[in-house]
Amino acid sequence: LQMLEQQVVGGEQAKNKDLKEKHKRRKKHAAERRMQLVAALHNSSEDSSDWVLLNVYDSIQEEVRAKSKLLEKMQRKLRAAETEIRDLQSEFELEKIDYLGTIRRLERDSMLLQQLLDRVQALVRRDCNYSNLEKIKRECVWDEEAACWRIPDLVLQKTSLP
Repeated sequence: LQMLEQQVVGGEQAKNKDLKEKHKRRKKHAAERRMQLVAALHNSSEDSSDWVLLNVYDSIQEEVRAKSKLLEKMQRKLRAAETEIRDLQSEFELEKIDYLGTIRRLERDSMLLQQLLDRVQALVRRDCNYSNLEKIKRECVWDEEAACWRIPDLVLQKTSLP
């Protein structure tokens, strides 16, 4: 019975030693190749190993689990990137609002100062160099070191009658 079983289980080629050797060599080669691929995956960086297209899996379930893990990891990275984008956009929006508020405040201050100058200019004596505001503006110089304007000194031009 055992002799018949051995002949039937292997089929007609059950006793063919060449076929058995060839089968063993293929298995050994496949196992070596699998070990090389596993070693290459472990040696490569974590991010680059995620993108390796050739993976060796024992079963479909293992492949599904591996790809599910990869998908979850990529989804986490995507969510993190989207959160960072939203944070940057909100930060940019707050800075933009702050800058616009500063610009509006400076425009109001400038308008106030211009209106004050217009009112006060009529009160300045005509023989003073400050009676002509446009001339004073031309003579003003910005001092980089002190970070302020250098305004010409007040000069009174006295005219004496003969």
